[in-house]
Amino acid sequence: MSQQLPDVQADSPDVTVGLNRVGVTGVEKLVKVARPEKRPIILMAEFDVYVDLPSWRKGADMSRNMEVVDETLEDAVSEPTYRAEDVCGDVAERLLEKHQYTTKAEVQMEAEYIVREKTPASDRETQFSADIIAAATATEDGTNEKIGVTVTGMTVCPCSQGMSASRARETLANLGVEEDTVEEFLDEVPQPGHSQRGHATVTIESSGAPEVDLRDLIEVARDSMSARIYNLAKRPDEDHMTYDAHSDAKFVEDCVRSMAKGVVKEFPDLSEDAVVTMKQSNDESIHQHNAHAERVAEFGQLKTELNGDA
Repeated sequence: MSQQLPDVQADSPDVTVGLNRVGVTGVEKLVKVARPEKRPIILMAEFDVYVDLPSWRKGADMSRNMEVVDETLEDAVSEPTYRAEDVCGDVAERLLEKHQYTTKAEVQMEAEYIVREKTPASDRETQFSADIIAAATATEDGTNEKIGVTVTGMTVCPCSQGMSASRARETLANLGVEEDTVEEFLDEVPQPGHSQRGHATVTIESSGAPEVDLRDLIEVARDSMSARIYNLAKRPDEDHMTYDAHSDAKFVEDCVRSMAKGVVKEFPDLSEDAVVTMKQSNDESIHQHNAHAERVAEFGQLKTELNGDA
């Protein structure tokens, strides 16, 4: 006759203090996201799973958490269509159902998504990677889901470029070039400015699942910076990227504003209370520090501001 093992985690703790998050992190799973008439997207995803813990309970049931994650992700793989945020929402709701003592369950997922594309000038096949961010929070009031991306691009400093243009204007004038010709030249040939590798992050969170196509979100983030960058770049591609970036110099603040404009234009049917988070971080090339800007706002507020009604 086997001995029944004690459930120590259900005991009362020595210190009766409740905890906001208890769970497991760094759980790696393959997730298959199906697409109509296309091959599914296979993601190597990493999950963090949490529940809250009341003051009277010593510990959470970690094995049960892992069981729910495994069961749900297996179901996700077999579904004909599935979104990353739906996987998180499913797991969070099952956690809430299976843990009678908890009032909130949270699931976060990160994965690398590979996009096939062609270089801008040489038209060569290459790939681009974006980091996917998905999450869900389930309570007795319902489930909020979040989807987002982080992408890398290039920015050029408008202030630095302005100083270069001023020097070019003065030099050309000293060489006897007429003012109209100088201005025409500067309009056609963007002047140098110090450049940065930029990291744009945009996420959208709402009750239920945001009606957002992940690939469209990637496009919004990539287009918010001065220029896109590519893993493969022949000399014509390098020239294309450099010219594009210097033709659209942007401060870190400008990138966030561009993201806001892109979200409102690309996703007009988002709910008014959907929360949009936009962040831009630039790895400065001539400073030891980096630059950062961000904005968090409800979608309705962003629309109001962009329409000039704020």
